[in-house]
Amino acid sequence: MSRAGTRPRTPAALHNPGFRRLTTAWVFTNLADSALYLMLAVWIKDLTGSDSAAALTFAMLGVPALLAPVLGQIADRYSRTWLLVIANIAVAAVVATLLFVDSRDQLVWIYAVVLLYATVAYLTASAQTGLVRDLLPDEELASGNGLLSTIDQALRLISPLLGTALYAVWGPHAVVLLTTCAFLIAGGLLATMRVVESEPETAEQRGTYWIELTAGFRHLASIPLLGRLTIVVAIAFGATGLVNVAVFPAIEQGLGLPPEALGPLISVQGVGAVVGGLTAAAVIGRWGEPRVFGIGVLLLALGLLPIASSSLALVIAGLAIGGFGVTWTIVSFITLRQRLTPPRLQGRTGSATAIAINLPQTLVTLAGAAVLGFIDYRWLVLVTGVIVLVSLLLMPRRTSTQVSQ
Repeated sequence: MSRAGTRPRTPAALHNPGFRRLTTAWVFTNLADSALYLMLAVWIKDLTGSDSAAALTFAMLGVPALLAPVLGQIADRYSRTWLLVIANIAVAAVVATLLFVDSRDQLVWIYAVVLLYATVAYLTASAQTGLVRDLLPDEELASGNGLLSTIDQALRLISPLLGTALYAVWGPHAVVLLTTCAFLIAGGLLATMRVVESEPETAEQRGTYWIELTAGFRHLASIPLLGRLTIVVAIAFGATGLVNVAVFPAIEQGLGLPPEALGPLISVQGVGAVVGGLTAAAVIGRWGEPRVFGIGVLLLALGLLPIASSSLALVIAGLAIGGFGVTWTIVSFITLRQRLTPPRLQGRTGSATAIAINLPQTLVTLAGAAVLGFIDYRWLVLVTGVIVLVSLLLMPRRTSTQVSQ
C-alpha cells in the first residue's frame, strides 16, 4: 500500500520488477501482432481482389480455439515463463517463412501461417494470464490488466499505421521482417524475467485427463457470476464476427476509401481503447467488475451501429466508443476471472474463456463470409448491434463478487 496522503504516478502493478519485464515484452509482442494481422488481410485482399478471402484471415485467427483446452492444460502444467520464451521464438520462425511468398498461388501458405500463429497465441495468452496472477496480488490485478490492455490498444494507434506504411512503400516483406524481429526481442526479454511461479498440480489433484482438460469450463460454471458473464461476452463478442466480414465493404462501398484505410481506422478505435484502459482500474475499484463489464458491452453496441452509415465522422466516433467499451469489458472480466480462480487453474479458465469468445466469433465470421455476396453489409452491422444489446438481458441482477475460495 502507498503511504497516506500520497498517490503513485504510475500504475501500482509497475512497482513489481517481474511485471515490468513482462510489460516490456508485451510492448514488442503487440507491436508485431497489430502490424501483422491487419497487413495479412490487406495483402490477401490485394492478391485476390476478394473481400471474402480477406475476411477469412480473421476467421483463421479463431479456428485454433478448438485446441484451446489442450493449450490451457499445457500452460497450467509447465513453466509459463519458458513457454512464453519458446512460443515467441517459434512464432518468429513461422512468420519469417512469409518472406518466400510472392504470389496468389501461395495463398494457402499465408492461411497456414495465420493458423500456426493463432495457435501459439492461444498458448501464450493462457500462460500470460497465469503469470500475471503469480506476479500480482488481488488489489493490483485491475491495475496490471488495465495497463496491459492500454499498451495493447495504444499500439493499435501505431502498429497499423506503421504496418500499412511499410506495406505501401516497401511491400509485405518489410512488415514480416519487423514482426519477426519484435517477436525475437520479446522472447529475449521474457527469458530474463524473474518470477516465482505457482506450483503445478500433482497427478492426484489433476485427476483423469478429461477432468483436467475440462477443469476450466467447470470452474467458470461453478461460480454463477463468472458463468453468466461468460455467456454474455460469448454472445456479444461472437456477434462481432459479422463486422469482421463487413469491414472491407464498409470502407470501400460505404466510405469510398481504399482497403488500406483499415489501418488508420483501427487506430481510431485504439484511441478510445487507450482511454478505456487508463480508466479501467479506477472505475473497477469504485463500481466493481460486473457493473463496468455491463457498461462496456453497452458502449460496444452503440459504437458498432455507425459503421452501417456512410459518414466518416460517425464511423470514427463509433470506433472510438466501441474501443472504449471493449476495453472496459475485457479488463473487468479478466480481472474478475483471475481473482476468483486458483493460480494453477488460470491457464485452463483462460482457454475456456477464449473458446467462449473466439469460437462463436469464428463461426459467425465464416457464416457472414458465406452470405456477404447476397446480403448488404449494412444489415450485418445492424444485426450485430442488436445482438450485442440483447445480450445485456442476461446480465445478473445481483453483482456480488465475494466468492468463497
